[in-house]
Amino acid sequence: MLPGFNASLVLPPFAGESPTDRATGSPYYASMAEVVFRFGASEERRKILRGLLAYRSELRAAGFVHGFQWLDGSFCEDVERMRGRPPGDIDVVTYAYRPEHLQDSDMFYEWFEKNEALFNPWGLKARLHCEVFFIDMQKPAHYLVDDVRYWYGLFSHQRETFLWKGMVWVGLESNDDDALVLLG
Repeated sequence: MLPGFNASLVLPPFAGESPTDRATGSPYYASMAEVVFRFGASEERRKILRGLLAYRSELRAAGFVHGFQWLDGSFCEDVERMRGRPPGDIDVVTYAYRPEHLQDSDMFYEWFEKNEALFNPWGLKARLHCEVFFIDMQKPAHYLVDDVRYWYGLFSHQRETFLWKGMVWVGLESNDDDALVLLG
């Protein structure tokens, strides 16, 4: 379950008694329907959520069906009250396993270059309101750990204020049809 915003108008970094309790800490596990229900309160937010659902659909169409995404940025804050504006996009880090036809690393990197538009943060931000970053879960473990360290460090704090905050975890296997129904 996604917690409400705290007194700082962000998702709390943990919702339990202590930050050492894994079960109540960020990132908070949610389905896409829960994300829509929790964060889809305005038309600007629903437009961003439609873009996120389109991006997830494009990833699945390319064969990326196993993994998860971290959702963050001003979209996961009460930016309307905090800064007097709606969010402009949503920040998304996708951690995914390669599809069966891309298990060979050379083949994957060749395919990746040909399909760069699916992974381009600036192009997808303009087209779908999603600033996306992709992490190949089959890369060597030491690189994967470094990616997790980097993205968790960046997403767990506001860039301007260094305020500690939470983020949302959504599986790629989540039923997005339920979320689309909620969006109307």
